[in-house]
Amino acid sequence: MSASVIERPASAPSAGAPRRARQGVALAVIAGCNAMIQLDDPIMNIALPGIRADLGLSALAASWVIGAYLLAFGGLLLLGGRAGDILGRRRVFVAGVALFTAAAAVRAAVPGGELLIAVRAVEGAGAACAAANGFVLMLSTFAEGPARKRAIAVCTAVGAASTAGGLLLAGALTSAGSWRWVLLLNVPMGLTIVLLAPRVIAETERIRGRFDLRGALLSALGAAALVYGLSQAAEHPWSDVLVAGPLLAALVLLSVFVGTQRRAAEPIVRLALFRDRDRAPAFASMLVLPGGLIGAYFFLSQFFQQHHGCSPLEAAFGLLPVPVTTAAMAGVGVRVERAIGPKPMMAIGTAALIAENLWLSRLDPADAYLTGVLPALVLLGAGMAFCVIPPTVLATTGLRTEELGSAASVLNALQSVGGSLCIALMVTASAGYEDFSDTMSAGFTAGAAFATAALLIALSLRPRPRPRP
Repeated sequence: MSASVIERPASAPSAGAPRRARQGVALAVIAGCNAMIQLDDPIMNIALPGIRADLGLSALAASWVIGAYLLAFGGLLLLGGRAGDILGRRRVFVAGVALFTAAAAVRAAVPGGELLIAVRAVEGAGAACAAANGFVLMLSTFAEGPARKRAIAVCTAVGAASTAGGLLLAGALTSAGSWRWVLLLNVPMGLTIVLLAPRVIAETERIRGRFDLRGALLSALGAAALVYGLSQAAEHPWSDVLVAGPLLAALVLLSVFVGTQRRAAEPIVRLALFRDRDRAPAFASMLVLPGGLIGAYFFLSQFFQQHHGCSPLEAAFGLLPVPVTTAAMAGVGVRVERAIGPKPMMAIGTAALIAENLWLSRLDPADAYLTGVLPALVLLGAGMAFCVIPPTVLATTGLRTEELGSAASVLNALQSVGGSLCIALMVTASAGYEDFSDTMSAGFTAGAAFATAALLIALSLRPRPRPRP
């Protein structure tokens, strides 16, 4: 249905201006939440060596500081989205941000590792509720079309910029002060979001229904088992009981979950979403796209610090071109998508990721940064900017209001699982080499394989998106 145009006298005040201003502030709050959650990962990775030394954590306990968050986040995304449907998305969003912020403040003062791991699980639960519902609130605030695409681009740019700033600030604080100060970086942002969100974000209409408790339990346990098994695969053989056991449990739990969703009157996940010709490839791409990005952060951070003697701050500077380029290219991506459509745009982005990974697979320790590393990082940043908008738009276009929460939760959950899957397979592919150059080469070759899979998915898309209603 096309919109009609109503001409107003030149002197008439624009009723749309206040609404656009309110939308802008709402987008800033939602993008700020997205940035806060993205920023938490580099913060914890930079602070972890200091945490381990001060609290006397073993290698296993240190891994659980990261793992507890990932398990709670991945396991509760679907449930968090369903809670927003029933209780109100803004209400659950604010509650999630408040829980995340409180946990972020407490973790900076914990006296021991056990409490820190527990607090990290609480933090992951808050992040799941905030992420699942923040995304839907953005979709509800902006109508399908150019406005929504620009909003997605803004969230991408803000997230990338916050990652860049967070890397530098966390590195500087770690070098100059205590890891406890680093862990407080997200607290002011979280408090600001909690205060502003009820004032600038409209509450969505609550959907009458009830919680599918059996489905919620199956999805949470199944997703958590899957994330845990994949995380263990980065350190143990796939045949090890710590890997095979959780993955088998995940297969059983998620299979039963799918069966219950087919029969449920009010399912957590609407399985009909996966039958759409545009939406299914968009969902599938979330499983492999993280592989194009993870290798650079995982392998190059070690390359800079272990083989070139860089400090954490210097290593952060070395990786800075990735988020800076992504932030700069996000706005360009909106115009490119409008001009050529999602299929060519995603194909260009994934081709850039393939080139970046193949470039870095040939990296030699003697190569200069400006000629050996920087061009690949620019390719990576631009490629990610071009790969974010198409699947997000295609996965959420043409949905009724009551379907947005389910689609957004599935997108987030698949991206979380995809990140764990990609790092597990990349570490497995790079294991067994004595020389770190060979390790990196194998890892980035695996990254190129993931990017190639994403390219094939992009090529399976229809040439143009479905007609807008």
